[in-house]
Amino acid sequence: MDQSVGLRTGTARGRWVLLATVLGSGIASLDATVVNIALPTIGRDLGATLAGLQWTLNGYTLTLAAFILLGGSLGDVWGRRRIFQIGTLAFAATSLLCALAPTIEVLVGARILQGVAGALLTPGSLAIIAASFCARDRAAAIGAWSGFSGVTAAAGPFVGGYLIQHLSWRWIFLINLPLALLVVVIAQRHVPESRDVDAPRRTDVAGALTCVLTLALLTFGLIRWGADGMSPLVASSLVTAVAAGIGFVVVERRSSHPMIPLDIFRSTRFTAANLVTFLMYAALAGVFFLLSLQLQIVSGFSPIAAGAALLPVTALMLLGSARVGRLAQRFGPRPFMTVGPLVCAVAMLLLRQVGVGASYWFDVLPAIAVFGVGLTLTVSPLTTAVLTSAPQRHSGVASGVNNAVARTAGLLAVAVLPLAAGIGESSYLVPAQFDAGYQRALIGCAVLLATAGVLSALLIGSRGLTPEHEPTASEPPDRPAERYHCGVDAPALGRPASLTDPAAH
Repeated sequence: MDQSVGLRTGTARGRWVLLATVLGSGIASLDATVVNIALPTIGRDLGATLAGLQWTLNGYTLTLAAFILLGGSLGDVWGRRRIFQIGTLAFAATSLLCALAPTIEVLVGARILQGVAGALLTPGSLAIIAASFCARDRAAAIGAWSGFSGVTAAAGPFVGGYLIQHLSWRWIFLINLPLALLVVVIAQRHVPESRDVDAPRRTDVAGALTCVLTLALLTFGLIRWGADGMSPLVASSLVTAVAAGIGFVVVERRSSHPMIPLDIFRSTRFTAANLVTFLMYAALAGVFFLLSLQLQIVSGFSPIAAGAALLPVTALMLLGSARVGRLAQRFGPRPFMTVGPLVCAVAMLLLRQVGVGASYWFDVLPAIAVFGVGLTLTVSPLTTAVLTSAPQRHSGVASGVNNAVARTAGLLAVAVLPLAAGIGESSYLVPAQFDAGYQRALIGCAVLLATAGVLSALLIGSRGLTPEHEPTASEPPDRPAERYHCGVDAPALGRPASLTDPAAH
């Protein structure tokens, strides 16, 4: 659609579009938040091993990380509203499968399918806003989307904890069904269709398949390593994963329409920012996975209390991320990306105090508050550094790559961290053994975060936040930057002034 005659935020139709996109992204974010809290209950109900719980998280993350860029591309070609609606319906159907799962194996299979649906649903949310609203209202619309998405994230632990504690873990999936139906109806009636007329008509299916093969084999090998040791099956899986990864690079290099244009990594700053992203989000996924189990298995917290424990992190990010983003624009991202991860590393050491008989007010809250301050200092400058370190013509791809890197880091962390910390298949059922592994794992998370801070100090330049490459007088401006195309749920694209969204990841 013509961006110059788009919707206004104050109109009825503009509000409907915001409602549809907020609810759509909220379904996916709510599910991701609540499943962590539900893991101990799911494990008891279905008799799951630690590997089963790891796959309950990683099955979803695996296919979401592998297909999310492809999902954004499909929306550009076939219509963002259409793919958004298909993704929402598929998410509802797979949520029903999750809710009805009689065994952990069926639940994992349903979660894998749910990740594919999420890869269709997630990119469309922000892309619809960017394509639907007029230029002068776009930033306000994205700000409203970010704010309401933050409220959804904050409400998730309470809602999920209540459902798990008073009804059943199955209700965390069943609640998606009426919400998804509402999203589809609103989108059909009020959301305008849009597509990228210049986008390649072909999609990089080969790249997506080799990507999912690489991640699946790597995740399987790492999780089975923790369960069975270095068996021939584990070794062959890891070797094949390396071969598939090389195949992915070859496919992307030769493709005329690559999912990830490899030349984007010629930017040292972009590569460094994504390396910091990988370290940061590996540590975050690891601590979120283990802390939820630690609070319930070792400290004896109820599901709703464990879910609410992280609420101060959301509150601090909602209050401070936009302000930190403005400061990062003024002073550059390096100081924030250096100090923030180091503060988070200190929080990891403080979280080691969470053990048997832990007090929320004296053991959990101080560490969580420090953690929230560190994340607030880091997330917005990190996202901004990524998006401003790539050429403007690749702004949407840069956002998508960074999102995929973050999700892949979480995928691998959940597979590797229990193995590295010595948490075995039976350890998570024995509080004392799990506590010992938790203590070791948090030291590993602290090391990852401290390394991220040091790398930021060394590799992230002190320059202002402007794209590394601007059109010269002899070079025509890049039209795609003006379409504000976005493949994932990330901040506004194309103009650095709007890159302050705290909900980028």
